[in-house]
This record gives sequence, structure tokens and C-alpha cells, in this order.
Amino acid sequence: MIPYENLGLVNEDFLNELNDVSLEVLKSGWYVLGKRVLEFEAKFAEYNNAKYCIGVANGLDALTISLMTFGFEKGSEVIVPANTYIATILAILHSGLTPVLVESELDTYNLNPLKVQEKITIKTKAIMVVHLYGKPVKMNEIIRIAKQNNLKIVEDCAQAHGANIDGKKVGTFGEAGAFSFYPTKNLGCIGDGGAIITNDENVYQKAKMYRNYGSTVKYYNEVVGYNSRLDELQAAFLSVKLKYLDDINLHKRKLAEVYDKELTNKVIKPIRIDNFYDVFHIYPIRVPERDKLKKFLIDNGVGTEIHYPLQPAKQNALKGMFDYLDYPIAEEIHNTILSLPISYAHSEEDVKIVCSLINQFLEE
Repeated sequence: MIPYENLGLVNEDFLNELNDVSLEVLKSGWYVLGKRVLEFEAKFAEYNNAKYCIGVANGLDALTISLMTFGFEKGSEVIVPANTYIATILAILHSGLTPVLVESELDTYNLNPLKVQEKITIKTKAIMVVHLYGKPVKMNEIIRIAKQNNLKIVEDCAQAHGANIDGKKVGTFGEAGAFSFYPTKNLGCIGDGGAIITNDENVYQKAKMYRNYGSTVKYYNEVVGYNSRLDELQAAFLSVKLKYLDDINLHKRKLAEVYDKELTNKVIKPIRIDNFYDVFHIYPIRVPERDKLKKFLIDNGVGTEIHYPLQPAKQNALKGMFDYLDYPIAEEIHNTILSLPISYAHSEEDVKIVCSLINQFLEE
């Protein structure tokens, strides 16, 4: 069996260090907003060449708090890709803002800059880009549009730890970059966690306040905040794994190269863009017979996932907000996308087996 993901195996190489730091944290008696969080924040900011990092409880909170720091008027519009994971849209709604869905490019699955300008109104205040599957968005074009229209940029980097364009890390192109450390991410907790990176001191100070009940001085609350604090134990785990993030990304890129080479051209593979460093949190293919292929693979001992089976406009949680027929590209992506095994625990031989099975299926 080749599972889609096996987190026990993914973390096996780090077990000794994870055990050591967990014991240290337990013995310290300080479990929330202590030195381990400060150490991780400093290390993650340095890794991304950002001035500041704020640890929070999860990726959704990272997105929500990032938006809250700008103080936009309620109902202001935020542009967001139509094929993103729903968390990106939930963050906009939780912030009292209005999501405006924009189609992505069919080849990159990322926000289409040509479509963004069409959706900008006098109510538009920000663009929330999503570096989906670990591929950076075409940020130069997004930045140009944002400057022309005086818009803020928030980057959803939940799937793109370490991804970059010409060496500049995602999360540092806009005013704020939001990260999830959900266990399956390239940099994953042993639980849940998130972070915001920024070069803007105003965003930094407000984000620190919002994550901690709206307080900068204990028991004195300046704004209506959240309880969204990265805990000491997860921060310690993340500091261990951050040392290996580049190795994890390189391993996944090597597996992606095997897929690129071995897979038949009857499937649509991820495209490569010069000077874009993809980190392949997910290796997505597209194929019309997606559901049949998924069943064939599981019948032959290979696990896959669908990221994601339903476009946001069709979700019950967003019922009445959008007409899914307005987003045919998102519909095409969601109906044909299939994620193949590409974790740190997988080998090149695993990938070759997966390729052979897919090629067999499509030849029959």
C-alpha cells in the first residue's frame, strides 16, 4: 500500500529531537506565549527574510487577523480566487468583509491577474492571493494592479512554505503573509498552528494584539480580539522541523520531477515557470476520468486525495452568495483535479509505481 500521507513516517526522522524539546517544554512550566514562541517567530521571520512574525493558533486565524489589522470598513470587498480552499473565504467573512470571487488560470490554478482588474470596484480594499498547491502566484502583475488601485495584498501561504520567485519568499510580496502549520503541510505541527509574517510594523503590532484578546498589557484590552496563540509545544516542534524545511521541499521537488518524467501526457501535469520555485505541497494532475482513476488506484493500493471536490460557490456554507455557473474554470478544476502521493515519506520508487498504474489505466 502506498498511502496518500503517513504522518507517523513523515515525522520519524525528527522523533528524537521532537521528544527532547517536548520534555523541555513540559519541565519549563510555561506553555503559552513564552520563549519557544519568540524563538520560532524570530527563526521563521529570518527564514523568510521578513522583519516580523506573529505565531497564531491556525491558518484560518492567520488570514482573519491579517485582514483585521487594516481596519477596513465593514462590507468592504476583498478579491479572492474562486477555486481556493474555503478557509480563505471564511477569513474574509469572519472579518466582516465581502469576498469577490475571481477565476484562476487553468494552467497554474492560481489567481488570474487579467481577471482581477475586471472585478475591482470603489468598495475593493484588498486582494487575497493564494499560492495554491505550493506554486507562487504571478506576484509582479498582482502588485502592479494593487498599486494602481491602492489595494492591500494578503498572501495565503498555507501550502507554500519556502516557495519563492527569484529567491524572494512568498508571504513577503504583500502587506501580510498567512501560514498554516496543519500537520500535512511542508512545515507541519504535531497538531495545529499558524503564523503571520510582515514587514509592516503596524500590521505586526495589531496582529499581536488581536491574537491575545485585543491586549498588549495583561488584563487591559484595546480592541475586540481573539484567543489565537501558537502554544509553546507546537512552537518548539516547528523550530525543530524548520531546520529541515529546505530538505523537505527539495525531496518533494525531486518526486515531482519523477512524476513529470514518468507520467503519460494523457494527464495534465503541473506547469513550470522559470524563476518560480514550487514546493509541491500537492502534486495535482487533471484528468476527465478522475473519479474512475481514483477508484482504480485505491483498488491497486495507492491512496490519492481531491483538493478540492467542490468549488466554494457550491458549498452550503456560502449558499446564496454566489452563482457557481459564473465560475466555469473553477468548476473544471474541481471536477478533474486529483492529488497524487508526494510526501516526505514517499520514495522515488513509490512514485514510479503510481505513474505505472496511471499510465496503465489510461492505456486501457
